[in-house]
Amino acid sequence: MSQMIGVDVGGTFTDVFVLDDTTGEAKVAKVPTSRPDQSGGFLDGIARQVPDLSGAGVVVHGTTAGTNALLERKGAKIGIITTEGLRDVLEMRRRDRPRTWGLRGDFEPVVTRNLRREVPERTLADGTIHTPVDLDAVRRVASELLTEGCEAVAVLFANAYANSENEMLALDVLRDLWPNPHVSGSAEILPEIREFERFSTTALNAYLQPEVSGYLDRLDTALKSSGFRGEFLIVQSNGGVMSTETACSLPVRTALSGPAAGVIAAGHIAKTAGFEDVITGDMGGTSFDVALISKGQSMLSPQTSIDFGMVVRTPMIEITTIGAGGGSIAWVDKGGLLNIGPESAGSTPGPVAYGQGNTRPTVTDANVVLGRIDPDNPIGGKLDRLDVDAAGRAIDAHVGSKLGLSTTEAAEAILTVANSRMAGAIRLVSIERGFDPKRFAFMPFGGGGALHTGAMLKDVGIGRAIVPRHPGVTSAMGCVIADMRQDFVQTINALTSGLDLAALKHLMQRHVDEGNALLDAAKSRFEARDVVVELDMAYVGQTHTVAVPLEISIKGGVVRAASLQQIEDAFDDVYRAAYGRLLKNGARRVMNLRSAIIGRRPKFDLSSLAPVGGSIEAARTGTRAVHFGDAWHDTAIFDRLTLPVGAVVEGPAILVQPDTTVLIDPGLSGRVDAFGNTIIEPSEA
Repeated sequence: MSQMIGVDVGGTFTDVFVLDDTTGEAKVAKVPTSRPDQSGGFLDGIARQVPDLSGAGVVVHGTTAGTNALLERKGAKIGIITTEGLRDVLEMRRRDRPRTWGLRGDFEPVVTRNLRREVPERTLADGTIHTPVDLDAVRRVASELLTEGCEAVAVLFANAYANSENEMLALDVLRDLWPNPHVSGSAEILPEIREFERFSTTALNAYLQPEVSGYLDRLDTALKSSGFRGEFLIVQSNGGVMSTETACSLPVRTALSGPAAGVIAAGHIAKTAGFEDVITGDMGGTSFDVALISKGQSMLSPQTSIDFGMVVRTPMIEITTIGAGGGSIAWVDKGGLLNIGPESAGSTPGPVAYGQGNTRPTVTDANVVLGRIDPDNPIGGKLDRLDVDAAGRAIDAHVGSKLGLSTTEAAEAILTVANSRMAGAIRLVSIERGFDPKRFAFMPFGGGGALHTGAMLKDVGIGRAIVPRHPGVTSAMGCVIADMRQDFVQTINALTSGLDLAALKHLMQRHVDEGNALLDAAKSRFEARDVVVELDMAYVGQTHTVAVPLEISIKGGVVRAASLQQIEDAFDDVYRAAYGRLLKNGARRVMNLRSAIIGRRPKFDLSSLAPVGGSIEAARTGTRAVHFGDAWHDTAIFDRLTLPVGAVVEGPAILVQPDTTVLIDPGLSGRVDAFGNTIIEPSEA
């Protein structure tokens, strides 16, 4: 079983990357995403390249099922059982509001107030049981929630991170009487201090369980019925992968699954090609996702907000998302300003040029009208030809006539606004966080990213771009590349002067043992196993913490932890690097222990993707008039996949391939490197 299959389901297209681990041969497919059940497109995409799944060893899936359920508020009807007096924590949040100014907001938690029930119990912050949980009350409210039609339930008890005894007793009762496995406990999901973040993450986990587990069960059943006997894995938001069993019990960890896979692939491709500092730009049909990779490492955030008030506290790759995908709709507001998105035409009906009923222009329609996309060879394989005239009429009706612009000028205006928004997202993750974009390379991928490379280099000041061999399916490739990773957290909440090193070592050992057990249960082969440990620390009196990497050693499976002096020295180093100074005589506090157990999966040789033989002349297929700025240019068209290694193509030029189109603007040149990537930078001429 030598085939490895990565599948990424996006808002418009479902992408498939198939790698034969024996021969190194790679195949790709891109099909429209099926709605409302995404499993149809998932299976169709695989079948395009792998009709017989008996030869597949692993299928890895980057899913947006959880993300979409959260954004569209289409999760399950759930109930909450919580400590007396805490039923409104989810609604109170952090005393923030959807609109900063004004006295009213319209936020509602994913679970309505009548389904948030209280029971007598209380655990103090030091872990002391003040009031034992009333299990009869738990049974009563559980019965009431079932009568109300709840599909899942979450138990959110005060200070359960310090002592989970009350919560575990309640969970045991619930799991005996609840008709399905959709029962979540806050101490199991996030044993970490701070009530709202713990409550929110656990509630969202319960909200997603029926949707995500049902979706994955359908896929698993369909794969097995097609002869698949390998391992089915799911990409996590932290860039690692997990088993479907873990994903069904912890679906909240899939909240940014698809975009994370793309960042993992981009980091591996760029590092192999000699670029350790990269800004990625994933442009799909609905959104533009930006991430920064510095010194070969992607940035991890301890928590994110999927939408206002929907906070998920679990390690995630830092990704900034804006509504500027190929299907994002262009519109003029009442003040005469041109806007792009956030509404998208998606895959159905799609851009106007698709001829499937949409009448409002999109970013893709602008690219079609300007000649940047070949209307006779649309990506995805579903359409025979794009309707250029219909796209032009839609741009005239909704943009040109309202702004007094010709069709061409209006199309350029649409791209100018879209490019400006994308450049703003890149500045947000780079300049506004202290990174100079000039020392980074830009890596565009997704179906539309490589069409906007020149604009990003010009608008942001990035020196060069690296376009991967298969940019349209990079996230699917990331599914194949991603390591298996398990994250753990436990609140310590102790001064370093009183830190119990034996207890800390015991917690680390438990994390390592549990993580290794999960890796052992997987069918995957690992080249190595790594343990990453961090402490969240701060000075006493400070609210915000810094992440302090902790050096530990493991011999024979036994953890040898750092000394107290090493912990304090490590904190000083991190704090000084972040703030430029230390506080004199400041007492230090350890808030949380974070551990990551990582199984390093084998990486395939990217040079196997490079073209063999060929010539620039043979790859050239013709010319086409393409609009850049304020003029039309005769632009050379090339079959990108047949350009030889070392080939240099001067702009203006278009490189065509089945999963995307690569645009090389005037004044830029593209060079094919030893891995089949195209390096785009200012022309020497």
